Amino acid sequence: MAFKTDIEIAREAKKKNIMEIGAKLGIPSESLLPYGHDKAKVSQEFIKSLSGKKDGKLILVTAINPTPAGEGKTTTTVGLGDGLNRIGKKAVICIREASLGPNFGMKGGAAGGGYAQVVPMEEMNLHFTGDFHAITSAHNLLSAMIDNHIYWGNELDIDERRVMWRRVMDMNDRALRDIVVSLGGVSNGFPRQTGFDITVASEVMAILCLSNDLEDLQKRLGDIVVAYTRAKKPIYCRDIKADGAMTVLLKDAMQPNLVQTLENNPAFVHGGPFANIAHGCNSVIATKTALKLGEYVVTEAGFGADLGAEKFFDIKCRKAGLKPAAAVIVATVRAMKMNGGVAKADLGTENVDAVKKGCPNLGRHIANVKSFGVPVVVAINHFFSDTDAEVAAVKAFVAEQGAEAILCKHWANGSAGIEDLARKIVSLAESGASNFAPLYPDEMPLFQKIETIAKRIYHADEVIADKSIRDQLKGWEAAGYGHLPICIAKTQYSFTTDPTVRGAPTGHTVPVREVRLSAGAGFIVAICGEIMTMPGLPKVPSAEVIRLNADGNVEGLF
Repeated sequence: MAFKTDIEIAREAKKKNIMEIGAKLGIPSESLLPYGHDKAKVSQEFIKSLSGKKDGKLILVTAINPTPAGEGKTTTTVGLGDGLNRIGKKAVICIREASLGPNFGMKGGAAGGGYAQVVPMEEMNLHFTGDFHAITSAHNLLSAMIDNHIYWGNELDIDERRVMWRRVMDMNDRALRDIVVSLGGVSNGFPRQTGFDITVASEVMAILCLSNDLEDLQKRLGDIVVAYTRAKKPIYCRDIKADGAMTVLLKDAMQPNLVQTLENNPAFVHGGPFANIAHGCNSVIATKTALKLGEYVVTEAGFGADLGAEKFFDIKCRKAGLKPAAAVIVATVRAMKMNGGVAKADLGTENVDAVKKGCPNLGRHIANVKSFGVPVVVAINHFFSDTDAEVAAVKAFVAEQGAEAILCKHWANGSAGIEDLARKIVSLAESGASNFAPLYPDEMPLFQKIETIAKRIYHADEVIADKSIRDQLKGWEAAGYGHLPICIAKTQYSFTTDPTVRGAPTGHTVPVREVRLSAGAGFIVAICGEIMTMPGLPKVPSAEVIRLNADGNVEGLF
């Protein structure tokens, strides 16, 4: 049976002018700054005018640990938004922007799939409205100003060995992980070792996504610790006097982007931190704006619930004062079979025993999300190869966990295929069952926060870290940063730090390799295992097959 590709479906979309989409939400045309006919930014003035309005209900879409079989978290987020609108609710979708790194690496696009997509798909997966370029430029302006300060006499007495601020670019490039800059003689400055991260791992990205407005943005940028003196005194971005110019570069990027689904429902696409190396949520300003404009807001957090949902709850909700009403955990029969030991090539064959064997991964995520006091429903994202017996096995397992699993066919049928999930979400959200609370209190010591996440979410036995790391955490506590939440950077493929370990492992160890202070964003990053903040390209990158066809259309991106 031949199916249309995502890009074929997207090209057939009957898009409405973005002004019409804005009008659905009560956004006047003068408050929309159009980028062409199908996307626009919402003005800061309009957003400020909403402050007195009542908030709608916030729904989180998360998932099991990703597998090569595919889960469809963004597809389900888009589908559920369409489904809620279909049953008469005013719903808004909030998702992240796509990074060029994985798009040209191995992941492909990030706008949903099938008949549950956000459009314009090609632009969203390429330059879109230029937000990532603005973040990259603002970040690297600070880098240039730090080196320039040192070159012109170093009035602040920065210790060149203790410059913490690395450069960024929005592309996977392993050659730039560790580099030496300022070679070539006196006129080029003082040589030192540094490196690049990918833009989505930038603290500037995290700051933009956690800021409430431009004033808050500039304050947070000023709070960035960029280096230390020889006496180990912190040097802030505001000491370099870069925060004002960085805010200017980010002025437009701070405004949420409004686009539409294939069914012409509104979607905010804004911000894009990775969940395996950053906090993995779309911007606070987009989410809060959507809550003022809709009865329901459907948003997603990156990768599995062990990373994305935990950070959504412990970082984004904590900092923004958000209280989610319900959560959806996306799973597929195929992924359950993979967790049960079936090879990707054999996923099309019925194997109920493997499904049952793989379900504990889903069970762990259900229990974890429930531990935050948020009611849970499981969305089984349907594939045509799924059999009734396999679906029944997943449903029976989820019922044993005290939750309900609902088969969803939004990929093939759009909103018509996800009505049951939409109705379930409405009943959960309106029941008032949510009693959300973060996993740990602000006052808990930093290392204990890391241990709490590792033991309660990952089910590890212990966290190991060198004395230097523990001392660094104690030093930050003494400096007044002890109240900050933890942002764990680790592999997305497993509850452990080993990407090959599937299922629901216990008794493992979480090694902390490095800790980084993100004082502006307001969290501590704990880098665990072999995770990289600058990914590399695979042996055969997606970029090899991306091209323009004879009609001038993009091929190979999706």
